[in-house]
Amino acid sequence: MNIKQPQSLQQGDLVAIVTTARKIDRPDIQKAIELLESWGLNAVVGKTIGKEDRQFGGTDADRITDFQEAMNNDAVKAIWCARGGYGTVRILDALDFSKFLMTPKWVIGFSDVTALHSHIHNFGIQTIHGLMPITAGNSTPEAIISLKDSLFGNTILYKLPCESQNKYGKGKGKLVGGNLSMLYSLLGSESAIKTDDKILFIEDLDEYLYHIDRMMMNLKRNGYFNNLKGLLVGGMTKMNDNTIPFGKTAEEIILDVVKEYDFPICFNFPTGHVKDNRALILGKTAEFIVDKDNTTLTFL
Repeated sequence: MNIKQPQSLQQGDLVAIVTTARKIDRPDIQKAIELLESWGLNAVVGKTIGKEDRQFGGTDADRITDFQEAMNNDAVKAIWCARGGYGTVRILDALDFSKFLMTPKWVIGFSDVTALHSHIHNFGIQTIHGLMPITAGNSTPEAIISLKDSLFGNTILYKLPCESQNKYGKGKGKLVGGNLSMLYSLLGSESAIKTDDKILFIEDLDEYLYHIDRMMMNLKRNGYFNNLKGLLVGGMTKMNDNTIPFGKTAEEIILDVVKEYDFPICFNFPTGHVKDNRALILGKTAEFIVDKDNTTLTFL
């Protein structure tokens, strides 16, 4: 599949901030607005910011309308999802992507926004897995500059010290993935991604260890690891266990499920539900090298 890359941003461009999931108030995105302005960009605050319908940022109809307007507005060059939580999957099937496919723009976010990343990937459009407005105020400088570099078309290369549980090797392919729970929940739908000849990225937050095992087994049974070129594991943050312990860490669970495959694996890549949430361009071809000294991810 040929994957289109949205245009890089220019000084003065508009970035829409909307919520596709949980509710959020205007003060919670102020740092993000200031960040965009410091980059020479301008924020367009969506109508869903400040709206409330139970835990959601307005009704499904509100969130559909807001995202649709951002997609259809020619002046808007990127759509920055304000926060995660839950709710993005509820609006996917009502969105009309026809204009977006002709003139794609960057869609940015992580966590629950994995639903959008996966859905849009299947249309052949790149997206950015990166920090969101709600986390802009407590993200590391490295995470912030990586998002800026991704948006403005600068070279992205990450070189990190090797983790003890890494599996050495080299692979090249389009990077796909995101939040493990979301990837698991999309299986069997038209938003489920294909991983053949690709590099898969996963991360998660606040999950029970047995559920990590269950989700990984389901990905395995769906063939996600059969022709994989590499596995990049981000933060497996704040994992939980039962009174009777599962007996393995999240990293050990992942290694056990994929032990029969020979693709490279790295752990603790700085992305996901962590302050150092480095931007990843999903759908873009990358070279992935894991050796005894370093893990290197280079977007080509």
